Amino acid sequence: MRNFFFFTLLICALSSCSKSETTEDQSNRQFVDVSGIDPDIKPGDNFFMHVNGRWYDTAKIADDQVGVGSYSFLNIPQRQLLENILEEVSAETHPKGTNDQKVGDFYASGMATEVINARGFEPVRPILKEIDGIQDIPSLMAFVTTQISRGNNSIIGMNVSPDQENSSINILHFSQAGLGLPDRDYYFKTDSATIGIQNAYKVYISTLFELTGSSQADAQKSANAVYAIEKSLAESHKTRIERRVVKENYNKMAVSELDSKMSRIGWSKILNQLKLKADSVDVRQPAYYIKLNGLLNSVSLSDWKTYLKANSLVTYSSVLSEPFEAANFEYEKVLLGQSKQLTRAQQMVNKVDRQLGFALGQLYVKRYFNEDAKKRISDLVDNLQIAFETRIKQLDWMGDSTKTKAIEKLYAITKKVGYPDVWRTYDAVTIDREKYFENVVALMENDYQYQAAKLNKAPNKDEWGTTPSTVTAYYNPSLNEIVFPAGILQFPYFDLYADDAINYGGIGMVIGHELTHAFDDQGAQYDKDGNVKNWWTDADFAKFKAKTQQLTERYDSFTVLDSVPVKGAMTIGENTADNGALYIAYEAFKLTEQGQDTTKIDGYTPDQRFCLSIARIWRVKTRDEFMRNYVNTNSHSPAMWRVNGPLMNFDPFYTAFNVQPGDKNYKAEEERIRIW
Repeated sequence: MRNFFFFTLLICALSSCSKSETTEDQSNRQFVDVSGIDPDIKPGDNFFMHVNGRWYDTAKIADDQVGVGSYSFLNIPQRQLLENILEEVSAETHPKGTNDQKVGDFYASGMATEVINARGFEPVRPILKEIDGIQDIPSLMAFVTTQISRGNNSIIGMNVSPDQENSSINILHFSQAGLGLPDRDYYFKTDSATIGIQNAYKVYISTLFELTGSSQADAQKSANAVYAIEKSLAESHKTRIERRVVKENYNKMAVSELDSKMSRIGWSKILNQLKLKADSVDVRQPAYYIKLNGLLNSVSLSDWKTYLKANSLVTYSSVLSEPFEAANFEYEKVLLGQSKQLTRAQQMVNKVDRQLGFALGQLYVKRYFNEDAKKRISDLVDNLQIAFETRIKQLDWMGDSTKTKAIEKLYAITKKVGYPDVWRTYDAVTIDREKYFENVVALMENDYQYQAAKLNKAPNKDEWGTTPSTVTAYYNPSLNEIVFPAGILQFPYFDLYADDAINYGGIGMVIGHELTHAFDDQGAQYDKDGNVKNWWTDADFAKFKAKTQQLTERYDSFTVLDSVPVKGAMTIGENTADNGALYIAYEAFKLTEQGQDTTKIDGYTPDQRFCLSIARIWRVKTRDEFMRNYVNTNSHSPAMWRVNGPLMNFDPFYTAFNVQPGDKNYKAEEERIRIW
């Protein structure tokens, strides 16, 4: 099975035992999976399936997974490595307060299922009792505020991050919140799949109430009341596409004005109770809070209390006894399609990584990360910046003054590779091996305090937004930084012993993708210092918008599951980055010795291997339920279109694989969309 292949390959690539293998042994490895290629599918018809077709037809998705393959599904073998670490450290006694102790004891507390099951819903009784004691809207909002400080958010979505008009200071931002389904559209669609998800969600909420003592009839009534509130809130939510408009989701308002306009929410009281100092805050989606303010008046207090109970039970369902976990999983089965729950150990791996991720990350890096990879990736990033500069200078649609600003921003990007230079600590948290629920709450409270402590301070430029073991990468526009954690620095993205065509078509694409995010529809509105500030001429920005509109319309024409459309406007940022990355990575590859050669390896030219690597890094197979949710909620296009979409705009692909008119994905020269 492919899962096993990834796991064994990862151990060979990253474990200490691999360091004894010779360079000669490694250089003899084959980096193109010839067995996965389907020769019956023409490259110009569907390159994703040409490269991955035979693999796709035989790959098995494990019952407890929603997919298999590369990218996010490469986290499956990663989690096995983390489980190995956790099993090791939890079996030993460590000095109190060390990372080993906290990580090991937190894991052990969650593995003690007999203790957890014996407690039932006893750990949340005090919270439910607090809700019963609510007498009016002010006391309701006081409860909501207390729960914010415990990491249990409901109707208020609050975070601390840089002011987008003054990125040198962190401010409070308030975003739309309050929903239980994945997206506002799930409350209004009437297709059979969505109705099935709506019904499963209502059953989930009803089951939670039954598990805490309600009769079936009362539980169903409660679930209907909760759903009605959520649907009313959803009416005010901006769509994911609307939330991409940067300036329309920034509304700095005086707290005194908010108190006047939305008095039932009690903005000043929230800040005072949380001991947060702010004269003004950013309300990203004001329509939501206007709606909430009205519902606090029109919805009965009894229904609001029912809503808060449901929210609390959903928040903690995964850390209560088995019946609560089972109820959650029954809903997720309908939403995502997996038929079997993860093992308890794998559930706890996810929990530890989410709540003690940088403590666990230190243990991961120490055991599995090859420091040579950090230097090599840093060199690749530098090479791609040079290639990107060359492409900017050659753009025929951008004027010289805008080019100068773009290049300044390009070289101002901060690069983070592997793991943080300064690790986040959890010194304020005490982890008790015997108290799982209390550990979870303590870590949630600690995370709130960690975030709140940033308010009115300069952003911490040493901070990371992902744990080192995670297979991902990101660009942060407010800090103008790109981040590549240790987890993604492995095959098929990167290998120290692979030829340049493989690495530039792999991690080179990822690097180019993140660099291009600095210049996508959102990133292009931020300057080199992370402020939303126009650095374009009007004429150049108009041309840029016209080109991104072309790309939006192209991706609107793509479908998955036969007839489910890709949302071009929702995925435009990622599509811009994918298309830009292709040319930038290729430009950098052509500067290498192999890039300037034509010698074949495994029967393929360097340019062909570059393209094959691109198709390989997005090799993914998912369940239909997962894919249906993905295209509705994810800002990335589905894997097949992350390959075929950019390649149909890429001239060297046509030459390398002799793509001709009549091939399904052929585009005439004038139809090939190029932005960066």
